[in-house]
Amino acid sequence: MENTFDSDLIYSIFKLAWSRKAAEKSEETELNETEVGRTSKKNWPTTANSNAQKVSSELLRIFVTEAVQRAAIITEAEGNHKIEATHLERILPQLLLDF
Repeated sequence: MENTFDSDLIYSIFKLAWSRKAAEKSEETELNETEVGRTSKKNWPTTANSNAQKVSSELLRIFVTEAVQRAAIITEAEGNHKIEATHLERILPQLLLDF
C-alpha cells in the first residue's frame, strides 16, 4: 500500500469543519427557534467510523497526487523545473470537475 495521509489528522480536520458548520447553523437556528429546550437531530455531534476515515484519507491522497502530476505537466511544458501556485491554479478547475 502506498503512503497515505494519517486518518487521525483527516478526522481532526473534518471535526474542525463540522464544528464550524454546526456553530453557523446554531446561530441561524437560535434566531429562528421559538421553542426553548428543543432537542433535534440537528444538535447531534457528527462522527465518522474508521473505515470512512481510511477511505477519506485515500481519496485525499489520490486527489493531491493527481493535482501534483497535472501541475508538473504544465510546469514541464513551460520549461520550468519548479511547481508554483499558478500551475496549481491553472489545473484546479478541470481537476475539480474530474473528481
